[in-house]
Amino acid sequence: MRIGKDFILFTKKDNTMTCLLLSRTFHEEEGIDEVIVPLPTWNARSREPLTDNMEKFAIETELIYKYSPFKSECEVMDQFNKIRGDKGTLVIIFNLKLMDNGEPELDVTSDPHDIQMAETPPEGTKPERRSFRAYAAVLYIDPRMRIFINGHKVQTKRLSCCLYKPRMYKYTSNRFKTRAEQEVKKAEHLARIAEEKAREAESKARALELRLGGDLTRESRVTLRQVQNSAITMRREADVKKRIKDAKQRALKEPKELNFIFGVNIEQRELDGMFIYNCSRLIKMYEKVGPQLEGGMACGGVVGVVDVPYLVLEPTHNKQDFADAKEYRHLLKAMGEHLAQYWKDVAIAQRGIIKFWDEFGYLSANWNQPPSSELRYKRRRAMEIPTTIQCDVCLKWRTLPFQLSSVERNYPDTWVCSMNPDPEQDRCEAAEQKQKVPLGSLKKDLKSNEEKQKQLTEKIRQQQKKLEALQKTTPILSQADLKKLPLEVTTRPSREHTRSQRPRSPPLPDVIKNAPSRPPGSSPPHKSCTQLKKSSSDHPNTSSPRLASMLFKEEASTSRTHHHTVTAGKSNSTLKTLAKPGTSLKSLSGQQSPKSSRETPNPKAAKVPAVRKSASGKCLQASSTRKRASNIPEDGSEEEGEPKKERTKRGKFLAVKEEKDSNEVVVELTDSAGEEELLELKKAQKDKGLHVEVRVNKEWFTGRVTAVERVRHAIRWKVKFDYVPTDTTPRDRWVEKGSEDVRLMKPPSPEYQAPDTQQQEDAVMAEPSTSDCIRIEPDTTGPSSSQETVDLLVQILRNCLRYFLPPSFPISKNELSSMSSEGLLAFPLKEYFKQYEVGLQNLCNSYQTRADARAKASEENLRNLERKLRETEEKLQKLRTNIMALLQKVQEDIDINTDDELDAYIEDLIMKGD
Repeated sequence: MRIGKDFILFTKKDNTMTCLLLSRTFHEEEGIDEVIVPLPTWNARSREPLTDNMEKFAIETELIYKYSPFKSECEVMDQFNKIRGDKGTLVIIFNLKLMDNGEPELDVTSDPHDIQMAETPPEGTKPERRSFRAYAAVLYIDPRMRIFINGHKVQTKRLSCCLYKPRMYKYTSNRFKTRAEQEVKKAEHLARIAEEKAREAESKARALELRLGGDLTRESRVTLRQVQNSAITMRREADVKKRIKDAKQRALKEPKELNFIFGVNIEQRELDGMFIYNCSRLIKMYEKVGPQLEGGMACGGVVGVVDVPYLVLEPTHNKQDFADAKEYRHLLKAMGEHLAQYWKDVAIAQRGIIKFWDEFGYLSANWNQPPSSELRYKRRRAMEIPTTIQCDVCLKWRTLPFQLSSVERNYPDTWVCSMNPDPEQDRCEAAEQKQKVPLGSLKKDLKSNEEKQKQLTEKIRQQQKKLEALQKTTPILSQADLKKLPLEVTTRPSREHTRSQRPRSPPLPDVIKNAPSRPPGSSPPHKSCTQLKKSSSDHPNTSSPRLASMLFKEEASTSRTHHHTVTAGKSNSTLKTLAKPGTSLKSLSGQQSPKSSRETPNPKAAKVPAVRKSASGKCLQASSTRKRASNIPEDGSEEEGEPKKERTKRGKFLAVKEEKDSNEVVVELTDSAGEEELLELKKAQKDKGLHVEVRVNKEWFTGRVTAVERVRHAIRWKVKFDYVPTDTTPRDRWVEKGSEDVRLMKPPSPEYQAPDTQQQEDAVMAEPSTSDCIRIEPDTTGPSSSQETVDLLVQILRNCLRYFLPPSFPISKNELSSMSSEGLLAFPLKEYFKQYEVGLQNLCNSYQTRADARAKASEENLRNLERKLRETEEKLQKLRTNIMALLQKVQEDIDINTDDELDAYIEDLIMKGD
């Protein structure tokens, strides 16, 4: 009584009417511990009570009138009148359970045709978990009854008939033994009890026979005969129970066979998963198995159906789960393996998953969005799944032929066979056609020793690579570990970063002059800003000259050209004095952050020029090789030297800034050696989110690009697969961009791009390109549109239209051949394709009719042959019986028990006669 406290049932059958009341309110108010169920019965015609005890009948009806909503016999009879026909059942639940807000859990007012769960939003909730009408439609795997909710009939479904490309797989297993073992134990217990009763009866018969001895009176013989007959009956029952026990013991060892049916739900692809029935009654629905647990597009939209017998798995008492969780998990695992096989068999991934769903109108990148409601997509879906509807009279299922007019048609609740346009299935007497589902098989990959060794080696290599990466990582566990780092780490929190800084060089040691130079081929990491901070609270003016002298030493010790820019306040006059006249101090370390501009109150401080990003990769690469000059301060201060052109040779650039407020000197070092590589890597980051296919072990698997890296002079993608067999292929793999083992599926939609990729792209597109960027000229080498091309396209269009021209189209092929390009523009393509579809459908219907006729003839021929075979077998058996009787008359001691022995005996006689 989960829904309500009280329950009343009205049923009609075989000229009787019965009412049953099961009321918790009655038991609570009367203080009754035992379950008492009033069950009065009436005659359906005379409405008279059917009982031998009128007093009991009066008490039962009085309890019903008191504890049910129906307070008189007239109201009770009105409920029986609601049952249409001579038989049926009406169930009424009252005193419903209420929620915290005082409303019932079931909502019967929002939809007059349905009963829904209250406060359950339709978004993100499966319809069967919210709507009683939707749940009742799939409650039985093969519905053979009519269900009415609020007076309106439920359009029941056979799930296997509602799927695209259904396929059946037979599964056999010895693992389902729990229920069978319980049945065996129960049979053994009953057999043991029957055997004990038989022995006891036989013992009583023998004891009575010995006690009577020579007493031959009539009464003694009758008593003895009764006891003996009872013993014989008990022995027969014991033998029957023993045979049942033996049969169940043999069945325990036999494997259990299940039929898995898989298909694609092209009507609502987000409603996918396994529907598990027990003895044709739904137990679990939308169970994700196998590849569906990965959350990718692999096996998305696939629905599985299986009917589990009672001897394989036993459901719980509320029919919402299975009693044995271990065997149920084994069933789900087996369904997952067969689901992966089905996905391979239908070859959707090989043709392209996104392309497949686009064909049926799923144009949105959001998986939960419904398909397009355009007529062409509705026709496409309706052509793949024929309409299957149940007759309201005979309850047989009929498959309707496809018609364009029935795409958006709503069929009435009382649909009958006479409405079927198929002339062979338009009457209730016609046999129901069975659904023809192709049979598939699970193909397990048999690996050779070399393949197993290769996979093991690959796994070991990957684990070693992960171990090396972990060993290279330096863990920071204490303050002492911070001191071991090559730089002084400041604990001052960063205030604000409105724009990500340009990648800079790797960290420097504490002493700049002893810093080792990096090899030209190495690529700098993304965040390579190095800051050397030195406290100058006592002597604020002495740090700048000391640092300047260190910079000049560094410039003299290297063979490359160095350019420096010193940004300081008024107090760095000493630095200006020490600067050489021919030295130009410039900054190439990136943009000045808002923080530094706020912390420097000196209005005469020099400003670091911002290096603007280009809108294209070429502009970015070109701007890195142009000359860079420092801007003139706003107060009109003099420049420290003439700007010089930058050499094409790679060089190091050092920028020195002094923050007056914090008394810190910040040294920033950037390297233009890996600038081009960084820009290419930044551009390659846009590849994140791409849907690609990767070839692994000669098979293509779908996945998405989750990471990008640059190795030497190549871009590598890290692809995470939607689904791969766990035992053969890793979950992700690094592949080289542009190689033969990777191919694109479809450009990523904006919502699938990574946030960092979108931010980088927005940042690049937001900034205008500098005047130093290389000018991009349009490509004029491609073929331009000309009259010859137009004429060629017009001729191709004529040929296509002539080739597919419908026979009864008003425009002939000759007129079409001489039609000008203006005439082709006004060509009635809509009517053309409509007539073409009609002709094609008529052709398909004719083929279907011929195939059905041949199938019917073949079935009739098969029935005739089977009938002749039975007649022949009967004649053969009769002949054998006559021969056996003849042999027994000729030779009385002959011992032949089987037909094989008789055939062998006759053959031996013939051979001896020869």
